[in-house]
Amino acid sequence: MRHLGIDLGEARIGIATCGESEMFASPQETYKCRGRAADLAYIADYCRMTGAGRVVIGLPLNMDGSTGPRAQKVMDFGAELAAMVDAEVVYQDERLTTVTGENMLIEAGVRREKRKQVIDKIAAAIILETYLDSKHKSENRQQS
Repeated sequence: MRHLGIDLGEARIGIATCGESEMFASPQETYKCRGRAADLAYIADYCRMTGAGRVVIGLPLNMDGSTGPRAQKVMDFGAELAAMVDAEVVYQDERLTTVTGENMLIEAGVRREKRKQVIDKIAAAIILETYLDSKHKSENRQQS
């Protein structure tokens, strides 16, 4: 099944994809937000264009694991998106994904200006990769 990974922000949305193999998440693009209706339409179209059967949205939980206002906004967005597409919408804890992505880019020697342009799609790929890893681990435990 094809997957779409989303890092939903206030100003930008990072997008990543994964093919049928469900092996690797690939950063695709950073979309500049244009308002809720336009953002939903863009992501829904992207989902249809890629044939994604599942959309994995990063859920910004508080450090103690609780949900706050940002997490509720993400869940509201996900619920609206689910009504627009023929794909399952799931949530993945995204705590520290941007920090992880930022550190990866720093270690790779990417300049600050370039990091700002790509961090959101890198975070989306990390969110999707984390989801895929946990899914594969769960499947392996069930088979044992």
